[in-house]
Amino acid sequence: MLKIVYFQEQGLEVFLDKLRQQGWLSLFTNTNLRCFVPDLAEFYARWSITDGRLFSEVNGVKIEFDAQELGEILGIPATGFDIYVQEDKFVLGKVRLVELAQN
Repeated sequence: MLKIVYFQEQGLEVFLDKLRQQGWLSLFTNTNLRCFVPDLAEFYARWSITDGRLFSEVNGVKIEFDAQELGEILGIPATGFDIYVQEDKFVLGKVRLVELAQN
């Protein structure tokens, strides 16, 4: 587990409180969870949202889920997640999305 003290020392108590209130703190502090960065970048570069469902594709595998399903997959509450995904990220353009995802 990531040491929460580090975040507190960086002055990020409000961030920690918001994660706690959403029930997402364990998701962000569990350093045993791993991801393959190139696949994650491809996922973010290809995602789109239609009628509350997120669609993407990684290595030719089509991925589709809604906020409720994502909450079940991650083992976290999904209430309010639909508000996050309503933002239109495409104003950044595909090239910028790939660059941001890789960073």
